[in-house]
Parts: sequence; C-alpha cells; structure tokens
Amino acid sequence: MTDQTTAEATAASIPTGGRQRAFTEFWHYYSMNTGAVIGLVVFSALVLIAIFAPLVAPHSPDEQFRDALLTPPVWQEGGKSMFLLGTDAVGRDMLSRLIFGARFSLFIGLVVVVFSLTSGIILGVLAGYFRGWVDTLIMRVMDVILAFPSLLLALVLVAILGPGLFNAMLAIALVLQPHFARLTRAAVMAEKNREYVISAKVAGASHLRLMVKTILPNCMAPLIVQATLSFSNAILEAAALGFLGVGAQPPTPEWGTMLATAREFILRAPWVVTFPGLAILITVLAINLIGDGLRDAFDPKLKRS
Repeated sequence: MTDQTTAEATAASIPTGGRQRAFTEFWHYYSMNTGAVIGLVVFSALVLIAIFAPLVAPHSPDEQFRDALLTPPVWQEGGKSMFLLGTDAVGRDMLSRLIFGARFSLFIGLVVVVFSLTSGIILGVLAGYFRGWVDTLIMRVMDVILAFPSLLLALVLVAILGPGLFNAMLAIALVLQPHFARLTRAAVMAEKNREYVISAKVAGASHLRLMVKTILPNCMAPLIVQATLSFSNAILEAAALGFLGVGAQPPTPEWGTMLATAREFILRAPWVVTFPGLAILITVLAINLIGDGLRDAFDPKLKRS
C-alpha cells in the first residue's frame, strides 16, 4: 500500500516538475535580454498603475479647476505643487488623466488582441487543416483585408459603424486579425503531417480533437509573440483614431483623445501634448521589448547555449 502511494505521488509530481523546468528554461533565455526585462518591469508598473488608478491619481480625471487653466508643470515658472504635470485647457490635472488613460489604453489592447487572436486562430486552423476551397476562401478574404493600409481600413470601418471606443476596438481587431490567421495557418500546415499527429489520427481522434488538442498547442509560441506585438499596434491604432476624432470621445481620458483636444495649444502649453505622447511612446516601447524577449525565449534558433 505504501509503495503504491509513493508511486502515485511520484507520478503526480512529474508534470509539475516538467512545468517548473520549462518555466525556468524560458526565464533563463528571456532574462538574457536586458531590454526585455526592463520592458516587463515598465509594463508591470503600468498595469499596477491602471488597476489602482483611483488610489494613485491625485484628482479625478474629469475634475476641473477653473482657477488653474493651462497651469505649467511644477518645475516650470508658475507651476503648482498640486498639479505635478500641469493642467489642460479646462483645468483638469494632467497626471490624473494620464493615470486613468492607462486603463483605457491597456483595456483597448487587451480586448483587441483577445478578439483578433481568437478569431484569427479559428480561421487559421480551419484553413491550414482542411486546405482546399476552405483555405482558398479564408486566405483570399485575409488578403483583401491586408491589401488596405491598416489605419485607412480602420477609419473606413469606424466611419461605417460610427465613432466610439467600442467601434474603434472592433475595427482595429478586424484589421489585425489576418496576421494571426496567416501565422496560424502556416504553423498548422507545418505540424499536421508530423508523426504525433498521424499517430493520433490512426488512434481514431476526431478532426476537432486533432485541431484543438493535438496541433494547436504546438503552434502557440509564435502566436504569443505576435499577440504581444499586436498589443502595441492596437494601442497605437486606437490613439491614432482618437487623435482623428473617431475613437474614444471627450472627455474620456484616452491618450489619443487627449492629444487631439490639446493640439491647438501645442505652442502655448507644450506639456498638454508632450506627456500623452510620452505615455504612448513608453508603453509601446515596453511592449515591443517584451515581444523581442518572448521571441528570443520561444525560438530555438535564437537560443544561445
């Protein structure tokens, strides 16, 4: 009885140990990229700031101080200690709006990536597994989408659907979807003729099980890297749509919308344009650095012995 219990405990510990070794190996190669580690730290800080925005922000993002219009940052002449980064044209605290804006930008990136990744994987798996007319139909639709400049296509879709944050996210997700579909298709085509897939097929596995349980888990590494890069693209596209006035609408403290409302004060009060632009730059740069680190960690050709 004791031997049986010991054997069961040993067998149960093997998957956990394997996962720990896999994570240790992944972190070893990821941490060799200093920029990726810095990007992860910066992005983690942004996520924490977005989550605890009501506690971190000194003021409400929509609160107006009518006696402090276009107040400069605290280190410039005329600045006030209660407004560390100054105020905008209607007296709203810039720091508070930037902090709450992180919520919107990260939320946009998350929703867009989840939607485009899910739909792209479904279409890519179907195209790569069944081939034939299914592959031709799906890929030609993806080619049509890719034939248009991404921002122009997003603008057209938002013009059709109407301006607003949700419609902007939907348009951006549709624009980014072909990248996931094509990448998934290529990965599925490379895996479907391998020995383990043929063995599962001979054992009687259904098409759905082969696609979802057998092939797809082995295609996730490049998709994770692409999802990271698409996250930053989604933030940039959303900021561009907000700047053009068809994304998030005022008074939403979204960074692109903040740029749009502040552009007429670019010479009189440059801080109202500089800080939202820096927020977008830092966030996108951090996410791209994370993507580079994930690529190095997942791609065996880039791993150094």
